Amino acid sequence: MKKIAVYFLACLMAVSLLTGCGTKKEEAKTVELDKDNPTVISVWHYYNGAQQEAFEKLVGQFNNKEGKEQGIYVETYAQGNVYDLEKTVLNSANKKAGASEMPNIFAAYADTAYQVNKLGLVADLNEYLTKSEISEYVDNYIEEGELSKKGELKIFPVAKATEVLAVNQTDWDKFAKATGAKTSDLSTIEGLVKTAEKYYKWTDKATKKPNDGKAFYGRDAMANYFFVGAKQQGVDLLKIEDGKCTVNFDKKVVRKLWDNYYVPYIKGYFTASGRYRSDDMKMGNLIAFTGSSSGAAYYPKAVTVNDEKNYKIQVKSYEVPKFADGEDYAVQQGAGMVVTKSSDKEVYASVQFLKWFTESKRNFEFAKSSSYLPVKKEANKEKTVENAMKDEKNEDIKDTVKTAVNTVNNNKMYTPKAAKNGSQIRNILEYCLSDKAGQDRKAVEKAIEGGMSYDAAVGKYNTDKNFDQWYEKTLKELKALEG
Repeated sequence: MKKIAVYFLACLMAVSLLTGCGTKKEEAKTVELDKDNPTVISVWHYYNGAQQEAFEKLVGQFNNKEGKEQGIYVETYAQGNVYDLEKTVLNSANKKAGASEMPNIFAAYADTAYQVNKLGLVADLNEYLTKSEISEYVDNYIEEGELSKKGELKIFPVAKATEVLAVNQTDWDKFAKATGAKTSDLSTIEGLVKTAEKYYKWTDKATKKPNDGKAFYGRDAMANYFFVGAKQQGVDLLKIEDGKCTVNFDKKVVRKLWDNYYVPYIKGYFTASGRYRSDDMKMGNLIAFTGSSSGAAYYPKAVTVNDEKNYKIQVKSYEVPKFADGEDYAVQQGAGMVVTKSSDKEVYASVQFLKWFTESKRNFEFAKSSSYLPVKKEANKEKTVENAMKDEKNEDIKDTVKTAVNTVNNNKMYTPKAAKNGSQIRNILEYCLSDKAGQDRKAVEKAIEGGMSYDAAVGKYNTDKNFDQWYEKTLKELKALEG
């Protein structure tokens, strides 16, 4: 009996210890602040226009109420565009001559955060948040913020974006009525290519001049096409472990990407001539493009035919086409906030501000200023979205945000993990295929003008040899950045 009592007591103590551990995990680190002597935290960002206005308005609200009550004061500093900010942050982190002191918080994409983290300057925010608080955020957004080590939160998500297919609905309706084209055909990449061919031939027949059909489609961010297009086919182009990168430029997968972008491009079905594809839509060079959901505020309201003539259009957003036999993956993009190592008071105050800023209703107020997406699961529910967007006057933003939220809810979101040479690798993928397609399309057009038939001119470039040469060159460039 005595042995049983001792055994029972031991079990009770073990359970008590385990329960204590579990409770500890639900506790977050707190630091006492002084209302009469507020902790000042600095934030560097790249926001401009409506987004900067919305951000600074919310910061003002925080400083006047919650910040005052807690003893926190936030100061914001715009650093130009995202590339200007990246340069300024890295100069400060590396203590370059003339560089400013590091801020408490800076906006950054994963590759920049990774570089600063390697210098030992980034705070781990995990201990300042409970497990239940972290679980409120979209899982993929937290995973991206962990960089290379599970369980360490180095990037706090504040606003995200994905991609949408923007369609000039006004001109689409004319095309659809004449040809029977359906928007459902645009749900797959293969269907998009066939529709683009149909549009080229339809517009070609509208004039007496042969082979002058118009392009249907273009896309921004070609690197996203590579990363997500490969992932839909079950392949990670980059294998990254602890920040070390190995290139997996699978030839079969890449050939499929080539066949569904390069080939329709040199045939005249796709195009890219302006800085952004929304510029091409404005000039009437295409009627559909894939772009960031954060670009809805820049959708054209009219097509400019010439200096004297233009006509109004309505743009509608759809989910981005995927490979017909592919998995449901969509791109995840958007910078987060990185907190630098400093005093416990400053790190704690920084996290308190970011938690306040990402409260669902408030976060949506900021996000919708430029059609970004909120970062909490609750904020991405259909009813929450409808309530948040009902007073939005910009129909393009309203439509795009709804489409983007559906994309988040209907797909697995994907972005490559941060790596040492991640930015350089992305830069290669951004231009290697689009530049090649653009150059060869010009050569095709020149050959046709010189009297060569359309089929012969296209056939000269649509070859296995041409693909192989481009593939080997690109592979070599990517391999040089491994490690």
